[in-house]
Amino acid sequence: MFLDAKIPEGPIADKWTNHKNKINVVGPANKRNIDIIVVGTGLAGGSASASLAEMGYNVKAFCYQDSPRRAHSIAAQGGINAAKNYQNDGDSIYRLFYDTVKGGDYRAREANVYRLSEVSVNIIDQCVAQGVPFARDYGGLLDNRSFGGVLVSRTFYARGQTGQQLLLGAYSAMNRQIAKGKIKMYNRHEMVELVKVKGKARGIIARNLVTGEIERHSAHAVVIASGGYGNVFFLSTNAMGSNVTASWKIHRKGAFFANPCYTQIHPTCVPRSGEHQSKLTLMSESLRNDGRIWVPKHKEDAELIRQKKLKPTELKEEDRDYYLERRYPAFGNLVPRDVASRAAKERCDAGFGVNSTGEAVYLDFSSAIIRYGKEKALILGLKDPTDVKIIELGEEVVSQKYGNLFQMYEQIVAENPYKNPMMIYPAVHYTMGGVWVDYNLMTTIPGCYCIGEANFSDHGANRLGASALMQGLADGYFVLPYTIGDYLSGDIRTGPIPTETKEFDEAEEKVKSSILKLLDIKGNRPVDYFHKQLGKIMWEYVGMSRSKEGLEFAINEIKKIRNEFWTNVRVPGKQDELNSELEKAGRVADFLELGELFAKDALERTESAGGHFREESQTPEGEALRNDKDFAFTSAWEFVGEPSDAILHKEELEFNDIELKQRSYK
Repeated sequence: MFLDAKIPEGPIADKWTNHKNKINVVGPANKRNIDIIVVGTGLAGGSASASLAEMGYNVKAFCYQDSPRRAHSIAAQGGINAAKNYQNDGDSIYRLFYDTVKGGDYRAREANVYRLSEVSVNIIDQCVAQGVPFARDYGGLLDNRSFGGVLVSRTFYARGQTGQQLLLGAYSAMNRQIAKGKIKMYNRHEMVELVKVKGKARGIIARNLVTGEIERHSAHAVVIASGGYGNVFFLSTNAMGSNVTASWKIHRKGAFFANPCYTQIHPTCVPRSGEHQSKLTLMSESLRNDGRIWVPKHKEDAELIRQKKLKPTELKEEDRDYYLERRYPAFGNLVPRDVASRAAKERCDAGFGVNSTGEAVYLDFSSAIIRYGKEKALILGLKDPTDVKIIELGEEVVSQKYGNLFQMYEQIVAENPYKNPMMIYPAVHYTMGGVWVDYNLMTTIPGCYCIGEANFSDHGANRLGASALMQGLADGYFVLPYTIGDYLSGDIRTGPIPTETKEFDEAEEKVKSSILKLLDIKGNRPVDYFHKQLGKIMWEYVGMSRSKEGLEFAINEIKKIRNEFWTNVRVPGKQDELNSELEKAGRVADFLELGELFAKDALERTESAGGHFREESQTPEGEALRNDKDFAFTSAWEFVGEPSDAILHKEELEFNDIELKQRSYK
């Protein structure tokens, strides 16, 4: 199948403007007669629902949480990128575009990334108008800070609560439309099947998670905004309920799944403490803006620290290895996430880890505290302030910037991060892969769109920090509301989509039979057992470092786990009631299929690129080594039954505005 990305002709800076000028639109009177389903109400889904309803469409919004405010977007703490050049440090739309393509290791679609950079400027104005309390400088102007992979300050932030504040803005916009009757909200509902009529997406089957009732919902178009699939690893920074089900259901119905192996490992997470954990906690990348990452220079010191015979604060400066600053002098601690994560793993694997498991490095704020303290003392006109006073003032400044993050760390670890360096270690965080979409954000199923982290489109093989919020809001506020009209303009005479049809009958019967199949197994193992087994295989063989041998082993093991799941899982309770184990069982069943496709994609891509690191493809210095001759394409997988039988389609990537070259952050 030929993959038509529908990229507009012309210079890259004019593509989006020209496209908007030429696509079809739907008149206000006709919008009132068109229904749109939005699955997911995080930043992407919430902003899309609010925008589409504001335009006049009838929106049905679905979330499995009890409120859109519970969406996982709140966990994106550090900030949101935008090319406004407030710092006058050389930023521009083109530089944001370049940094994003480079940060993604040249595996993103140029046209989409340039559009993202272009509309980023509007996002900040939109959110300020909604009342988002972005940080401001002494003059009252919006403040910025730096993030990984860039040499400019373009990240707007609301202390350490940026995602939460942005979500509240979208949520408020949604509530306005709910009150007007333009959005019908379905809380505690999970999409469990897509309904196609004559090849077009025309509705969904949803399960009421409180009553267990199976419901039919029709629409002229369906938008999937259900987030990423990082929980395939079981342990990740994602909320425990985050899943791949909505994306996987449309994949099984004909939507291609793109680049599943592109998964981001975040370098700044609280280390795992034991087998009891069900998730990991993200410490915002913004901390790398001021924190310095290090390990002991000498293994014997690392060993003493692990044995609690030596405190990190007792280690002299000359005995510390600031390894990111040593290896990457140009970017230092602000290298991209994939680079920082692999560097941390390398140091820990070499025996320099600092916690009891040997899987942690230090993130130290002592230098920043002293630097900020001296600046504050000068501002206050203090003469010859004591070291104690300087530290006190510096801690106040750091608290204003990162206070809630420091509090969170202290609650989890029971150590004061102002007095002792934080311990961090990489963990699964974000998925750059996802459902394949064209320039209009439509999947390979007509009328089915996919936005936010659920699609693959903007980040390539690695996402720069603070770009997730940017993409989610760009898709929801400024891209989809334009592009969906082009498709819906053909539906102005269609009328309401009936649900009493054979297509809905068949979809509902399929859902009910799948539920009964899970309940009837009555095996000996709980659902979490299989999820944990899958997660261990994924982390060990499909995590930060991958090899041909390991991936082949993983694929075979995942098949075994899936076979045992369908013969030995135990799902208690009934279908027609609140049943959280049944919810989990359905999601884990989808993860078990995705996990195999994930490993298959990683096995096929024998190069290293961004978050995908093949041991067989690395530079002499241990960096990711791309193969542009053979792998400058997007992998788009077609479902034909078993994941092992998936058919690969390639979208060749063209680079006309950015030169393909090996990434360097030195």
